[in-house]
Amino acid sequence: MSVLLVVAKAPVPGAVKTRLCPPATPEQAARIAAAALLDTLDAVRATPGVTPVLALAGRITDAVDPVGLAAATTGWPVLAQRGADLAARLAHAHADVADAYPGRSVFQIGMDTPQLTPARLAGAVRRLAGTDAVLGRAADGGWWGLGLREPRHGAALRAVPTSTPDTGRLTWAALAGRGLRVAPLPMLRDVDDWADAVAVAAAVPGGRFAREVAALRRGLVVGGWR
Repeated sequence: MSVLLVVAKAPVPGAVKTRLCPPATPEQAARIAAAALLDTLDAVRATPGVTPVLALAGRITDAVDPVGLAAATTGWPVLAQRGADLAARLAHAHADVADAYPGRSVFQIGMDTPQLTPARLAGAVRRLAGTDAVLGRAADGGWWGLGLREPRHGAALRAVPTSTPDTGRLTWAALAGRGLRVAPLPMLRDVDDWADAVAVAAAVPGGRFAREVAALRRGLVVGGWR
């Protein structure tokens, strides 16, 4: 059984989705982030044949909607993120999964793709069963999902710069440089800025994320924003 690992930040105002500001306030951006995380947790929970694990930075008690987030993660193993930067935190998260679940593969996602469905996640896990690694590129040049048959190969992420237009390409190269067979997953758009949020919300109009984005759009008073 594979581990389905969600790497996320507690949605604390001022600490998450700051590129949504403007038009969002820090509080609104955090609520959008919380909605994205909750939609993601729902999709993971409904994915058959996996063990869900959350690697969290920050504390749910400090976040917006702490009650809803606590309820959504009831029964989940929660790993504290550790490391000086994102690359180190990702590598540590994969190593921690290897320690806690020896012999299992891992498929890791974040909280920036609330359009993920149980079917897409299950498909990614199945793809991983036939190769050493899978990588889902993001439209901005990064990546949205990484699967490893051996989670300790996540150490390759330490050498990859994050949040650049080359992050996806360099991640692929780092994995291949370890001799791994890497298979691609479909490209997705992740949520970085307001245009991304509007586009992704339109793709999944029934979710919490879409409702939070719609609520903000209705209340916008800044000229030019939609």
